Amino acid sequence: MNPVARTRGGRVAVVTAVAGTVFIAAGAFWLSFTALADLARRSGVDAGQAWAWPLIVDGIIVVATVAVVALAGQRGAWYPWGLLAAGALVSVTANAIHAVVAADADVPSVLAASVAAVPPLVLLAITHLTVILTRPVPTSTEPAPAEEPTPAPDAAPNAVPVSLAVVPVRPAGRELAARLREEEGWSNKAIARHLGVHPSTVGRWFAPPALTTADEEETR
Repeated sequence: MNPVARTRGGRVAVVTAVAGTVFIAAGAFWLSFTALADLARRSGVDAGQAWAWPLIVDGIIVVATVAVVALAGQRGAWYPWGLLAAGALVSVTANAIHAVVAADADVPSVLAASVAAVPPLVLLAITHLTVILTRPVPTSTEPAPAEEPTPAPDAAPNAVPVSLAVVPVRPAGRELAARLREEEGWSNKAIARHLGVHPSTVGRWFAPPALTTADEEETR
């Protein structure tokens, strides 16, 4: 599938989901709002002020849900979680009490309370879902894999890469060169590159003793 089409399809799905969650949240908030406002009036709150009580109770659910998502994984997230739990408990309990008080006599109290508890619970869940859907997707920050070092062109297949090998001190250079030549089958040029010396030096290490002595006398 074309990446551009896939991106557009994902955006359309997110926009559709957000629109649906907002619509459902508005319906749940309205049902809970009217029930809590009526309960406030029945409890003696003035009719002109009764609307403020459900706004406070259900409003704290919305605000605390957004704060919980924003502070996810942080040390201070316990506080909005506490507010969210308290607001949800008050809203569900108040809606259930209002249903029991206002329901008809032939309706069981348990049924009325269960139906009335649905809107605040849906408001809690749908608000959380809306916040998650509207959060930006984090971009991947994984580093690109490092390229493996390649061995020397003229080195043997089982040779150790130069960048990974540990170059020994100079007194052990001759022994290491002999081991690389006998056991690994390295050429003089590869050994010189590996030890950081001139190829002629490696050649003198493997030359017969008589030739080596003659070369040293000539250099003097």
